[in-house]
Amino acid sequence: MTELTGTDVDALRQAFTTAGYTVEGVADRLGPQANGALARNETTLAGRRTDGGDELDTMIRLFLLQHGVPESLVTQAIPGLDLVALGIIKVSGGEARAVLDIRPFAEDDRQWWVIADLTPGLDGRREPMRSDYVLGIAPASLSLIHLTVPIKAERALDLGTGCGIQSLHLADRVNQLVATDVNPRALQLARWTAALNRIDLDVREGSLYEPVSGERFDLIVSNPPYVISPPGGGLTYRETGFAGDAVIEQLVRQAPYHLTEGGWCQLLANWTCVRGEDWQDRVAGWTGDRSAWAVQREQLDPSEYVELWLRDAGLHGSPQYTARYDEWMRWLDEQAVEAIGMGWITMHNVEGTLEAEAWPYEIERPIGPHVLRRFERAEGLPDDLTGLHLVLADDVVQETSGQPGAEDPATIVLRRQRGMRRAEQADTVLAGFVGACDGDLTVGQILDALADLLDRPLQDVYREYLPTVRRLVVEGFLDY
Repeated sequence: MTELTGTDVDALRQAFTTAGYTVEGVADRLGPQANGALARNETTLAGRRTDGGDELDTMIRLFLLQHGVPESLVTQAIPGLDLVALGIIKVSGGEARAVLDIRPFAEDDRQWWVIADLTPGLDGRREPMRSDYVLGIAPASLSLIHLTVPIKAERALDLGTGCGIQSLHLADRVNQLVATDVNPRALQLARWTAALNRIDLDVREGSLYEPVSGERFDLIVSNPPYVISPPGGGLTYRETGFAGDAVIEQLVRQAPYHLTEGGWCQLLANWTCVRGEDWQDRVAGWTGDRSAWAVQREQLDPSEYVELWLRDAGLHGSPQYTARYDEWMRWLDEQAVEAIGMGWITMHNVEGTLEAEAWPYEIERPIGPHVLRRFERAEGLPDDLTGLHLVLADDVVQETSGQPGAEDPATIVLRRQRGMRRAEQADTVLAGFVGACDGDLTVGQILDALADLLDRPLQDVYREYLPTVRRLVVEGFLDY
């Protein structure tokens, strides 16, 4: 591949814009059914919807469906560019096929195009990927976008940038963006993506924090190669030469040395659950005395984990599948790995502790604003809550259950509809406290009234309910 010149970029942007090759344009052309099938890697219905031969049909067929397209139609759709010389398409017998995936991506009112390697697995076809494969828009990269705290920053680092999609997300609110990767092919496609979207991106090659030695950032985001596998071989975008989860450990341990005071580091992660060791304690050893939150979204046993990533690599049904499966399982057993956790870690570079939890339930997307607000609440709460005027969040609903006609419900559940969408079981006292939080009375005044009503010692009521009140504030049931 050669570098895209300014003329190349202008020609591509003009062609895509003129054709309406945008997220909305593609969705309108395909319709809901074909668009849904394509999201499941099935192209047949989309092929039926794009047989008209105009410029948009050609782009969809070429890049999204990976169908062969007459070279004449490609020249008509994207005029004035030697796409073969650029390494974007290949031509044989007058038929053009895409070498790269160029697809539209939208966020809020922004429209972009992302350049990556071709999406694998269309229509059930699956072949092993090249070792330096560059992943495009994927569920993991979108998860990190949704997780990122919505702050404006002077400097941000996209560590392990891949195709550059995280940098696109940050571009409008960061003055200086640095993107790093160990894969030269990824860096070239990230440069192309940035150029196509007219984003100023400082692209550097190297592992972990080596390319930014001595530099500090307000925000570090990373969708690193976190797959835990035997050393050697594998795919660069998902595996490293580090043993076990050491790459995640190093990213987290070294983050404070590359963050400004009060800066943020957010990354997707896999971690090992080792026999005789609590995974929360393991991650806490990485975050040290920094304020951090680790959320385990899923936990797989070793066999489930190995099968997942062998399928992802296109090895299912291949001659090497069984040998690779056995090698991987033996290696995990040697490491005393009982399970693998999959989730995210957010670090705020201020003094604090780690909170680590398993949360496999549905959450709101984007979750980033709620992550930011949760840290603000947890770090800003005073030791003494009794003087606070609290207000019940407007998304909290109360659910009760019990026998018909009973004087009191058997269970009371307070449930948030936003953020992590947590639920908190409450007794009638806690429910009464929450119901009284309208901002008029302080926490102390409400608990005093409840203690008097229940004829209970005030200190007992404080001791029993203040820790729960603190948790409800941190989790956003109550605000101040």
